[in-house]
Amino acid sequence: MANLIAFFNAFLSYLLLFALCAAVVSAAVWIGITLRKRKDAATAADAHEKDR
Repeated sequence: MANLIAFFNAFLSYLLLFALCAAVVSAAVWIGITLRKRKDAATAADAHEKDR
């Protein structure tokens, strides 16, 4: 029984670590997409003003 509890404890520990890593990666991807869209919009606005 003690081995099962130790396994369950280790499993939950790694599951929590995985969830934390997945959250950090998701936040980084979201920030990257947002910044890229902002830069593309600024570049398009500059190009539009140059055409005038």
